Amino acid sequence: MTAIATTTPIVVAAPAAVPAKYVFSKGEKRFIGLQLLVATAALSIGSLFGPLQALEFSGLTINGRNVYALFQPLLASYYQGLTLHGVLNALIWTTFFITGFFCLTVPFGLRRPLATPKLNWLGFIVMVVGLLTAAVPILLNEASVLYTFYPPLQASWAFYVGLVFVVVGSWIQGYGFYITYYRWRKDNPGVRTPLMTFGSLITMVMWQISTLGIAVEILTQLLPWSLGLLPGVDPQLSRTYFWFTGHPLVYFWLLPAYVSWYAMLPKQAGGKLFSDALARFSFWMFLVLSTPLGFHHQFTDPGVPTIWKTIHAVLTYAVAFPSLLTAFTVVASLEYAGRKRGGKGLLGWIPKLPWRDVSVTPQILAGVLFIFGGIGGITNASYNVNLVIHNTSWVPGHFHLTVASATTLSFMGIAYWLVPHLTHRKLWAPKLALAQAWIWFVGMAIFSNGMHTLGLLGAPRRTPLGVAPYVPANWEPRLLQTAIGGTILFIGAYLFITILVVTVLRKRAPAAEVPEIPEAESIQDPQLTPAWLDRWAPWLTIAILLILLVYGPNLFYQISNMQNTSPGFKLW
Repeated sequence: MTAIATTTPIVVAAPAAVPAKYVFSKGEKRFIGLQLLVATAALSIGSLFGPLQALEFSGLTINGRNVYALFQPLLASYYQGLTLHGVLNALIWTTFFITGFFCLTVPFGLRRPLATPKLNWLGFIVMVVGLLTAAVPILLNEASVLYTFYPPLQASWAFYVGLVFVVVGSWIQGYGFYITYYRWRKDNPGVRTPLMTFGSLITMVMWQISTLGIAVEILTQLLPWSLGLLPGVDPQLSRTYFWFTGHPLVYFWLLPAYVSWYAMLPKQAGGKLFSDALARFSFWMFLVLSTPLGFHHQFTDPGVPTIWKTIHAVLTYAVAFPSLLTAFTVVASLEYAGRKRGGKGLLGWIPKLPWRDVSVTPQILAGVLFIFGGIGGITNASYNVNLVIHNTSWVPGHFHLTVASATTLSFMGIAYWLVPHLTHRKLWAPKLALAQAWIWFVGMAIFSNGMHTLGLLGAPRRTPLGVAPYVPANWEPRLLQTAIGGTILFIGAYLFITILVVTVLRKRAPAAEVPEIPEAESIQDPQLTPAWLDRWAPWLTIAILLILLVYGPNLFYQISNMQNTSPGFKLW
């Protein structure tokens, strides 16, 4: 008993050295704001073309003229619009928002500025150069290969170079975060890493590991192929490289939302984080399990033996575990907040949540939609079911519930407090902002339901169904449904952009009217979280070994039997 009494205060007292608050300078806020500006600009352009795809499906007419045809002069082809929508919304909007957000969460969590701000500026500049380089061939219709850029579809070399620059720029920003963390760790031995910083760093590490696949694909196959240095490519090998990155990309989108759900949302809801330990364990599980499961996208590929498909299917089921942990922990945190606000009975805490808070409601709605996205993901992992829904409209119906719901709707909620904080302006029309979140929620529910149902009926993805001669009558109501949902989403997107633009243009507000950066406390002191949950070496080792075990043998086989025989096809 004496030993316990003398050692416990030492453990608990360690975080006292951490300052209570970190105040960002004008320059730091400007840098974060610039990244959000690029992200929002990408969203505004990309959102123009998403509804067009849905309208094309519907075959809607006004005064006898096809609605899609009215906008068709904007595009050289259906696939150019699909590429613009996918690249700008799925890759650019997300990546720039995430790096900007992490430029806030890392310094704020550690209570110190970025150690090498010039390095992060360099990363941002490289990302912008990459964006502009890739944009030129897309706008010239010389890169209409969708955001998956599957061979044998071939794009201009500038498209591949541009995307390499975007990825490398994000890596450079990640190095800036690591250096900052390294210096903090030297000054704070034994102190648990603040959760918002912890989650941000794991996300960047996972991103840098997983993007090695697409980096190798572009540098060894797609780029020399597009430059005429290779007579062709091996589509099977290219697909394997792509999905090494393609599925973890989902978690790169998702984990920043989790950072907010764990480390910020409980505070905004008026409560505390239910479990710091469960939150950290969930992030580690994503690092370990997010990459070695890409073969579940290749169940129909003949070049991947069944045993490897089975292993990746099992690992896909396993990655549902940290999402279930997240669901439990976040809901428990919200329940704690609701009961603290007076909620009684089994579900009486739900109405007590701050549903009028323009930052809270979008994130809760994002979580609700993600429940259905997660169920769809588990379905995709089933070998037998996947044979039915593979390359059907089911798949975009599923991933719109991830990147366009759990991610984008959460980012919208974050932006509603972050932009006012950065600009020192009061959010314009908060009631309209609240309505915007519900509009997006309803639009996505309608759209994704239509796409899922079309997939079950056999409708193919990546196809201009509005001009397809084989569309049966039972598809038509669902095609119309996707058009309605897409139109509602278009309205929601531009309401969001309008609210942010008007907010930025307003006069500076008194400090009391500007939201502070929310930081949730944990019910239990984080310093009591087991030390093994704050150590990097064992988890990184496990992650790398697992990737080598479940990817290494088949990749070796594919590379050894590589046949660069596909000459490539151009849609331009």
